[in-house]
Amino acid sequence: MPLSLLIHDPQPTVILDADGLPLKANRALIDLLAGKALSYAITLLPGNLPELVRACLQQGRAIEQVEAQCNQQIWLWTLIPDPDSQYVVARGREASAELREGREASKARRLYRLITENTTDLISRHTPDGRFLDASPASWTLLGYWPEALRGTLAQRLFHSHDLKQALRQARDALQLDGYHTMTYRIRHHAGHYLWFETASRAIRETYTGAVVEVVSVSRDITARIQAEENKRRLADVVEANPDPVLFIDPAGGVSYLNPAARRILGLLPAQGMPSLSGFLTAQTLETLEASGWSSAEKHGLWSSEARVLPLNGEPSVPVSLLLLAHRSTAGERFFSLVARDMRERELREAQQRHHQDEMAHTARLITLGELASGIAHEINQPLAAVVNYANASQRYLQTLGTNPQAVERVAQGLERINLHAHHACEVIKRLRGFLRKGRRNLQALDVSEVARQAVSLCAWEARERNVNIEQQLPDNLALVYADRVLLEQVLLNLLRNAIDANNEQHPGQASNITLQAQAIAGGALLISVQDQGPGVSAEQLEQLFTPFYTSKVDGLGLGLSMSRSIIEGFGGELEARPQPVGLLMCCRLPLMASLKPTRE
Repeated sequence: MPLSLLIHDPQPTVILDADGLPLKANRALIDLLAGKALSYAITLLPGNLPELVRACLQQGRAIEQVEAQCNQQIWLWTLIPDPDSQYVVARGREASAELREGREASKARRLYRLITENTTDLISRHTPDGRFLDASPASWTLLGYWPEALRGTLAQRLFHSHDLKQALRQARDALQLDGYHTMTYRIRHHAGHYLWFETASRAIRETYTGAVVEVVSVSRDITARIQAEENKRRLADVVEANPDPVLFIDPAGGVSYLNPAARRILGLLPAQGMPSLSGFLTAQTLETLEASGWSSAEKHGLWSSEARVLPLNGEPSVPVSLLLLAHRSTAGERFFSLVARDMRERELREAQQRHHQDEMAHTARLITLGELASGIAHEINQPLAAVVNYANASQRYLQTLGTNPQAVERVAQGLERINLHAHHACEVIKRLRGFLRKGRRNLQALDVSEVARQAVSLCAWEARERNVNIEQQLPDNLALVYADRVLLEQVLLNLLRNAIDANNEQHPGQASNITLQAQAIAGGALLISVQDQGPGVSAEQLEQLFTPFYTSKVDGLGLGLSMSRSIIEGFGGELEARPQPVGLLMCCRLPLMASLKPTRE
């Protein structure tokens, strides 16, 4: 290369001898060295430079795009031989951003391909009018079509006719306005039957005009879920509309549910609470129930008897045919329903009528999730009661201003305490509103210790009521994690409340402890653990612990741990249960925020 070209070359360039030693550098490289000796240029060149130089001279050809790492920079060098002088010209350029972006893009493409080829959900691309551009292999398992068969066809041709018009209009409008839409509809399988699908779609827009040019969709088969919800709704409607009184009861004599027919026969007003069995059943019926009813239902699944119900409004007793049904939860625990068939008409027409059949199908108990709300109500009630007391006291002191020299000071103290308790009530409400916020997921840098303390405050009343102490090992200097505050708080609250229930089950009425700990661990992660002193779980229960709808609680839905695991995995973490000699240890691992940040040059 002529010397003039070397001098004016804008890329850092150096002339090397046959051993790879630098002889001369151009202005661009000298400026890059910033006053360092020419020999320092070796640090910017490939590590195997002597071998490359010899190969370049021996083969008489240039060697291009040789990578070299220097500190955080990546350089690409081209070695050009000059056989006459036995020199090699090395021209370099800094390509850190380009190479890293290329590697990240390649990694993202591999990851996307891995996800689309292995996910059980159907991932598809469509034109704005709904025509398939591509589909993942899950199309075969879900719909009976290979991706090749779907390409070029309109998705709406597979829609159920009843869902077609409204679903398409809503999807088109939502994608145009918001760029995102989720819909539930029926779609035809290749075999001819229909499935319920839930599809989340996102619009891909043209950069300059904003027009929708493509739609990416993720679809899943929710037929089983829809059918279960429909069956549950139908069964609930059957129980509510049943002309026979239906009650949910327990062996202790408690009643947790009455259908409208049961309220009518007992003479209860809508605002009246649940009575006990002893309030409307005769002593003889209760004795029979205690002697043989519960045990017979446990053994055979049902027990029946003739009895009389005593209305609570003073009306005459009502003859009924009682049918006690025993049900079993997923965890194997028993719960009971009682059908009290009104037999007054049979008494009047005993000669013309026969007994109606005694069996009746019932569904799972209605479940309430009001425990947390009751705790919050208690927390609010305490400061409000204090506000009322201090206000009354301050009024009394104001009436004695003329005779009591300390009245002004007492009133001032009362107002100060009123302000303190009012602020406390306000903080409780603010905390509850934050926990119940609605909206899209809001990922942000979070201090796990702060979020964990907030979760403890939400279940503190419940823990105190059950004599459970929550030991908090939450350092203040933990590294941050990247997550949604409310969702993370929801997971921690669920783990804490499960631990409180476990302690209460193992130590009813006795003091017990729960340990809540957060610590940084190897691998750029943070571990949050909740250790209880409950009965623990068996190997069989451990396998199903995170299975949706599996629960060991009579009044549980079995969704808490399943939902919690999904939330944590959405943050890139893991949630697992580890059996301990005493109790159960729930471990939540989250990646630290520093490990999530991409490298920037």
